[in-house]
Amino acid sequence: MGRATLIGFSAVAMWALLALLTDASGKVPPFLLSAITFSIGTGVGLFARLFMPAADKSQKIPRQVWVIGIAGLFGYHFFYFTALRNAPAVEASLIAYLWPLLIVLGSALMPGERLAWNHIVGALLGLAGTVLIVTKGGGLAFDGRYAFGYAMAAVCAVLWSSYSLLSRRFPSVPTSIVTWFCAATALLSLACHLVLEETVLPASAGQWLAVLGLGLMPVGAAFYAWDVGVKRGNIQVLGAASYAAPLLSTLVLIAAGVAEPSLRIVAACVLITGGAALAAKSLLLRKPTEGGARASDSGAGASEGGAGASEGGARA
Repeated sequence: MGRATLIGFSAVAMWALLALLTDASGKVPPFLLSAITFSIGTGVGLFARLFMPAADKSQKIPRQVWVIGIAGLFGYHFFYFTALRNAPAVEASLIAYLWPLLIVLGSALMPGERLAWNHIVGALLGLAGTVLIVTKGGGLAFDGRYAFGYAMAAVCAVLWSSYSLLSRRFPSVPTSIVTWFCAATALLSLACHLVLEETVLPASAGQWLAVLGLGLMPVGAAFYAWDVGVKRGNIQVLGAASYAAPLLSTLVLIAAGVAEPSLRIVAACVLITGGAALAAKSLLLRKPTEGGARASDSGAGASEGGAGASEGGARA
């Protein structure tokens, strides 16, 4: 896999810590937790700028980039919290987690991308593994009474997949812009908290450390890594491999003693790993001498070899 794809997958690995750290953060209401952690995530971006080349101040950021970024980060969380308030968590979470499949399918509409059978099958295998994880081997019970909540969860899936795919159309926009997406999300989350929630802060040092961990990694560095991945990585592979997030999250919970291992986890592991490997087949089996040189990443538009094929990009 290309370096950018691996960087993108590191975001998926960091998102695996989300459930454990959120549970350890206590009873902080979701919008307040979002406001605090995205504020920390903003700090991550500001700190990283100290070690990156200075941005070109003459570069104008298109207005649609701001809309895409803020709608992606804040919009996803707003509609996800709304979905959980209006529908059972299992069904709402599963609907929201259709975004990797939507990324894989939507990538076919991107310039320079080609959707192959192994990308689709790999994503479907990942979805099947996610069903096992989310439902814990049980059934699903979609009830018409919760139609609004289900619709909100579907909006989540569309928003995040759209953010990921549309970000690829702006490869020249520096990743440092995510800093301001995080800042806007923190402010909007605070506004929602003040209107919709009662203030409950972390009650101990351990809970504050969990909140700090959330802001530094799954709600911080992960979004910067994801931006690199979707702009310059292989988007089909990254999309299919994103189904590893709920599996890795469950494995983290098992390692922490919060969840118990089971054959269901093993089956999910086989499905998700097999699906990701199938989606990445063309990369894993590609010969180094093929085409004289490997092609440039289609998202970045810069040539690495000479006349190789496009590397593409994906959310794994």
